[in-house]
Amino acid sequence: MARVTLADVAARVGVSAKSVSNVVNGTGWVGDEVRQRILSAIDELGYRPNLAARQLRNGRSGLIALVLPDLREPYFAEFASQFVSTAQTRSLTVLIAQTGGGREAELAMMAGEGLPALDGIVMSPLALTASDLADRHSTPPLVLIGEQAESLVGPSAHHVGIDNVSAAAAATSYLLASGRRRIAAVGVQHSGPTATSRLRFEGYLRALAEAGIEPDPSLYATVEQFNRAEGSTAVERLIESGVGFDALFCFSDSLALGALYTLGSRGIAVPDQVQVMGFDDIEEGGFHIPTFSTVDHGVEKAAATILDILGDPAASSGAHHEVPYSLIPR
Repeated sequence: MARVTLADVAARVGVSAKSVSNVVNGTGWVGDEVRQRILSAIDELGYRPNLAARQLRNGRSGLIALVLPDLREPYFAEFASQFVSTAQTRSLTVLIAQTGGGREAELAMMAGEGLPALDGIVMSPLALTASDLADRHSTPPLVLIGEQAESLVGPSAHHVGIDNVSAAAAATSYLLASGRRRIAAVGVQHSGPTATSRLRFEGYLRALAEAGIEPDPSLYATVEQFNRAEGSTAVERLIESGVGFDALFCFSDSLALGALYTLGSRGIAVPDQVQVMGFDDIEEGGFHIPTFSTVDHGVEKAAATILDILGDPAASSGAHHEVPYSLIPR
């Protein structure tokens, strides 16, 4: 069967090939009614852009790589879903890769090894260093996400994310405003990639200081990773230690879900006895009983900001781009 061309789509709709090209490449202006007719014809005819021809014509392939540590974690999976959806509205295709947070895998992905020609790479690294980025010779623009990458901003990389310290302070202040005074911090880390933990812990301490409350190290619950099992175990240790607490600020929703499991199994009422705050606003958290509050990362805005950077030829020198967060009380 012959390959369907732009001209075939244009003939079906009764418009110029240029109009079809504008829709496919996200350029120029096409009215909403005509755009919908073109998109319908593309679906009906099975038109697929010739990426090689597109790149020769305008220097862009329409392909972006999204590189994440662990797609099993709900936050990363939901970020990937939102990013792909946003990219599709701009006629871009996203290739997704998982590194496990390993240094060699991150170096390979940052260099685009084994990948086709890309218009950009979006990565959440856990093991990369500033010197790795200084040695980078790959040409696709690089946008970093995640707290671990915030310190890596430089001439060769942008960073997009929220102000984690302010967000964590707001989350802790919300618990304080609810009358809680013995707030445990679940997610403190002392080894491995600790940037997320460090920033959110800093916000927690800031809120306590502003409320005139002396920090109590017995309320610092440590974890190795941000997942349900670690959250459950950390709260189990808190309970076994005999320390009194009336709220938990969990540094991720996955930690919060694990914490809620332990509280429920111990017969501790939420929120009557212990109020719980998470972080990330994953979808599962909105359907959990008992409910818990959380912080919305602004994923939709982050995805749009990343694509704006990658689509801007003038955005050559790296910078940090802050997106807004919001508190989700439940």
